[in-house]
Amino acid sequence: MEPLNGWRTAAFAELNAAADSVLGAKTAKEFAALRVETVGDLLRHLPRHYLSGTELTDLATLEEGEHVAVMAKVASTDIKRNQSAPTGRRRSSARLEVVLTDGKGRLRVTFFGNDHVVGWWQAQLRMGVRGIFVGKVGSFQNQPQMTHPAFVMLDAAGKVVGHSEEKERIAELSRSGIVGLYPATAKLPTWKIAECVRFALATLGQTEDPWPAWVLDRSGVCGHADAFAFVHRPGSLGEVETGRRRLLFDEAFATQLTMAYRRADNARQSAGPRVRRPDGLLDAFDARLPFRLTDGQAEVGEEIFADLARHQPMQRLLQGEVGSGKTLVALRAMLAVVDTGGQAVLIAPTEVLAQQHHATITGLLGELGRGRVLGAPDAATDVVLLTGSTPSAQRRATLLKIASGEAGLVIGTHALLADQISFADLGLVVVDEQHRFGVEQRARLTDRSASKPHVLVLTATPIPRSVAMTVFGDLSVSTLTEIPGGRAEVTTTVVNGLTRPTWVERAWERVDEEVAQGRQVFVVAPRIGADGSPGGVLWLTERLALGPLERRRLAVLHGQMAADAKEATMAAFVAGEVDVLVSTTIIEVGVDVPNASMMVIWDADRFGISQLHQLRGRIGRGEHPGVCLLISNADPQSDAWVRLSAVAGTRDGFALAELDLAQRREGDVLGAHQSGGRSTLRLLRVLDHADLIDAARGVADEAVVRDPECATPGFADAVAQTNLLAGGEWIERA
Repeated sequence: MEPLNGWRTAAFAELNAAADSVLGAKTAKEFAALRVETVGDLLRHLPRHYLSGTELTDLATLEEGEHVAVMAKVASTDIKRNQSAPTGRRRSSARLEVVLTDGKGRLRVTFFGNDHVVGWWQAQLRMGVRGIFVGKVGSFQNQPQMTHPAFVMLDAAGKVVGHSEEKERIAELSRSGIVGLYPATAKLPTWKIAECVRFALATLGQTEDPWPAWVLDRSGVCGHADAFAFVHRPGSLGEVETGRRRLLFDEAFATQLTMAYRRADNARQSAGPRVRRPDGLLDAFDARLPFRLTDGQAEVGEEIFADLARHQPMQRLLQGEVGSGKTLVALRAMLAVVDTGGQAVLIAPTEVLAQQHHATITGLLGELGRGRVLGAPDAATDVVLLTGSTPSAQRRATLLKIASGEAGLVIGTHALLADQISFADLGLVVVDEQHRFGVEQRARLTDRSASKPHVLVLTATPIPRSVAMTVFGDLSVSTLTEIPGGRAEVTTTVVNGLTRPTWVERAWERVDEEVAQGRQVFVVAPRIGADGSPGGVLWLTERLALGPLERRRLAVLHGQMAADAKEATMAAFVAGEVDVLVSTTIIEVGVDVPNASMMVIWDADRFGISQLHQLRGRIGRGEHPGVCLLISNADPQSDAWVRLSAVAGTRDGFALAELDLAQRREGDVLGAHQSGGRSTLRLLRVLDHADLIDAARGVADEAVVRDPECATPGFADAVAQTNLLAGGEWIERA
């Protein structure tokens, strides 16, 4: 195991070495299944439940597959003998069926053995006695069950009845009067985890707190050694709460400290001010727009122009509902930079999206985007596209235009991050769907000139305020909520393919009817299915082409296709040459086909809430009302069905974002899965603990004022680890 949280103290280095020698590699491997890889992880692996005195476990909280310790009373016992046992056997096989209760619910426990052993178990498990049972929760006839759990029985005073090594270990759980029950596995039962924690706690008292005394004062939390003692060896439930609050604060403070130092770093950087120039390319563009900007677009535009005029680099997040016009706002900012003689880059996560942006922007600009060719307006600039599949000759020509400054607007994918690309005067970087890019990747673009370019980050996924503070705390946030006029309504319906197969047939008939009216349809599947297996786009396309949509023009689009094939397919769909596009989520963001009025999402339960909302945003972008069908074989009582029903019930992206966050770990929101690392958050829930996060932000701002160089070892290590685990890279300060 590694030192606690990476904090730089000699005591933790000693604890690390001691843990390796005492716990051993085998135990460490077993802990990995619980996401426990360091001593810090171990001490933050808190009991899931605490039982006090004679309190019984709430059996309704048990989930199938969990390894648990439960305290319950015996409601009844019954011996069942095996009637098919061979005659003449000395001891016939039997089983003991025990029913445990918490006073409300029931849990069946089964033991198998011969008559003698089963009789002994029954004598131990008398009706009305209380005990602790440790094992895995299974299921029998759709009811929870435990088979052969380890157990001890307790007397009225809570003392263990009988003696054995196993009983002593289980009994240790209740020695303090507060029983902490840890999330466990078959090889790491709760008492074994408690033993490992006790070993770590024995050494912990020698270590100094990573936070200075003034931080503890401002935040009103206890010392970290006390916090771990309180949560693992509490004398009361009040101590548990005191300890948990400190550990929650640690996570909130570490993230806010990271953001505060990023903000401070940015404030020290120098950027070339890009003051909006009248009568230039931006004014010419605004004059040719066939519609009026929404109030929100105009207001956010002014915020961005004010940022661009400053000497510090803009760091702004623009979030907006699907179809709210974020691209238009970003384009106006890019044009303002071109008016100052600079260049602007828009980087997108996929080639399809980059191509779509290029087509949209060149279409909006018209002759203003054709470069300085004969007959072009004086303010015109060149718009170029660079992706990984750009042909060599075209790539060379594009790179020359970028290097010379001839191309004012540059659109592309990760290909723009290549080291050999140089810019004449990079003034603005626009990052679309920023969660697809890490801090280090973005830095490759922004570190290419003496003065930092301004940065505008776009996201179509609405972000709750608590998440914005945690994940985007280094950015100013602007929000577009108003949808431009001319957008049609979209109705969403969940179709149960398991219980209502005729409804699925009707869905394909409805697709055919939509196409018959001259409109187009998206069909989305969760995977490619290269082997032709059911559920993939290839299987679905073949099934539809040979069946309900045999008269229609179908095409397939997925990420493994060659770039030119993807571009040609998308272009054909945009041109109306394809009736039904069967695709993976490659069309999730940015794709704009006003004639597409219907979407069918196959196996919709395999998608998250935000993803479904994004996909649905591809339709209803023109004059025709949109229809979205979510086809699923999920159980109507399952969480998946609740998720689908929520999407069908509202188009409010912010309400759906709150629900989405409530149903999944914040580690996903923070992007830990992008980097393959562990989540920075073990205990903190950004929705539940928004007030604590807000308070930690204030303490973090003071920390930067007191220690601008981040010289405090605890501060430096917390920032470094937060960046590492979140998939980013801390930029070293000079």
